[in-house]
Amino acid sequence: MSTESITTSADLRTQSTSPLQATPRGRSTSELDIPRSTTGQIIADSLLAHGVDTVFGIPGVHTYELTDALQRAGDSMTFIPTRHEQGAGYMAYGYAKSTGKPGVYAVVPGPGMLNSSGALCTAYGAGAPVMCLTGNVMSDLIGQGRGQVHELPDQLATMRGLTKWAARIEHPNAAADTMAEAFKQMRTGRVRPVAVETPWDVFGMSVPAQNVTPVPNQDPPKPDPLAVERAAEILRHARNPLIWVGGGALDAGESVLELAELLQAPVTSFRSGKGIVSEKLPYGMSFAAAHKGWKDVDVLIGIGTRLEMPYLHWRWTPPGLKVIRIDIDPSEMVRLPPDLGIVSDSDLGARALVKQLTGVMRSKRPTRVDEFVKQKKAARNAFDAIQPQVDYLSSIRKVLPDDGIFVEEVSQVGFAARYAFPVYEPRSYISCGYQETLGFGFNTALGVKVANPDRPVVSVCGDGGFLFGIQELATAVQHRINVVTIVFNNNAYGNVRRDQLENFDGCVAGAELENPDFVRLSESFGANAYRVSTPADLESALSSALSTQAPAVIEVPVERGSEASPWPFIQPPPPDNS
Repeated sequence: MSTESITTSADLRTQSTSPLQATPRGRSTSELDIPRSTTGQIIADSLLAHGVDTVFGIPGVHTYELTDALQRAGDSMTFIPTRHEQGAGYMAYGYAKSTGKPGVYAVVPGPGMLNSSGALCTAYGAGAPVMCLTGNVMSDLIGQGRGQVHELPDQLATMRGLTKWAARIEHPNAAADTMAEAFKQMRTGRVRPVAVETPWDVFGMSVPAQNVTPVPNQDPPKPDPLAVERAAEILRHARNPLIWVGGGALDAGESVLELAELLQAPVTSFRSGKGIVSEKLPYGMSFAAAHKGWKDVDVLIGIGTRLEMPYLHWRWTPPGLKVIRIDIDPSEMVRLPPDLGIVSDSDLGARALVKQLTGVMRSKRPTRVDEFVKQKKAARNAFDAIQPQVDYLSSIRKVLPDDGIFVEEVSQVGFAARYAFPVYEPRSYISCGYQETLGFGFNTALGVKVANPDRPVVSVCGDGGFLFGIQELATAVQHRINVVTIVFNNNAYGNVRRDQLENFDGCVAGAELENPDFVRLSESFGANAYRVSTPADLESALSSALSTQAPAVIEVPVERGSEASPWPFIQPPPPDNS
């Protein structure tokens, strides 16, 4: 299409700043009456067609046309403006991680996109379907180094280094196809974030209106029958199998439990897989409980997991251990080669194993339920020594309903929660994955609550992490995002301080903090605020905060350095006989 046939939405309003604007010439009145869509409108239509009803972000001059299109979608689309691009990215992450649906945010290019990059890293590491929509400088100035506002040397290359896939919309005629490919990339194979940029001037260009249709979901690869048969043969002879699940198995709970019952095998996870099999059941157990039987495990079944805990944190595997992996990402079979790999969706793979085993197992295995119950009780008794974290976590668990959502943080309580906070449903424990992103928790919890308005959401933070995003309390109050945030205030980056004391001759550098009065500060935003000093008081305050249906902050002062180290259960020493 020639430049003369391109108009911007600003043209339609008789005002424009686009350098590519062209005055319509040689067209009849009927041609001018043809409905037209801007690139921004096509992007918004594509979001709606793919089931997106919420976008987080901050409007800016580069993306005005997109923001306008989102607003004009009316009740079909909610645009939630945040107070920082980091908040927008993490809210989209929380929305995605707690639902499995796309979490979308829109920010200006350059510093705006870079401010959100921590959230993209988190989404990449934790396997969340997050989409970043951003702008760029004017089309003819990209890569020219002219110093236009928010210019980066090569923004697209930067985004490609942070996401699974990134692309640029060069023209409104390419907008629908580019957005369709973005959704396809985000949802196909291993789920990870994507990014789409649009030059400043292209957002407002228009073309004759077009119907935007969603790209259909692609079926995952079916399990190789031969691989399933060989895996079943290994499992048929297994004496003490262990099933390890991760974020890739969040939708495979029923089939995983069926496999566990068939094999009489416990099911455990590190972070993202918590709740896939409820810890109320004998088969669902924390990794601290699973570690008590680790030295006797003869077959490890990894389903939708990187197996980070046993290979990176436990750092010891039983002699002769056989490993079976079910993962949709074939590169995982190269990164950590198993004895038998099944490249498939977690649910399909687990169901195929159940079907094959049912056909070849000669008799039902004796129940190990009592054994598992004792193993879990022994672990619980052991990590009761991690105080005061475990007692506070127990108070939260008493108050939070089974379907309530717990959002952890990189903190002393957050680390302990990974093994000491029982989880009963999938997607009800939200983690940051291997990025260990300090400050992700509170902002993420806001996105979780937007996606799950009828479920209680509790965010657990340290004082340092909470201050990374405290400005989003304004967003929570303005939009009535009723998250309850518990801030454990030890006036320190607690883990850093402990490491420095233990490993650098007691020299502490930059780890001790002077903090504001969190209660008064929270109240200044318009949030409810409490201060408690015991687990019993926390239980009472949390009950009150959840019943009030308003954003709330509960501060729990903790004496600096008084927390027991949570690490002995995350990085335990190898067994004595190793």
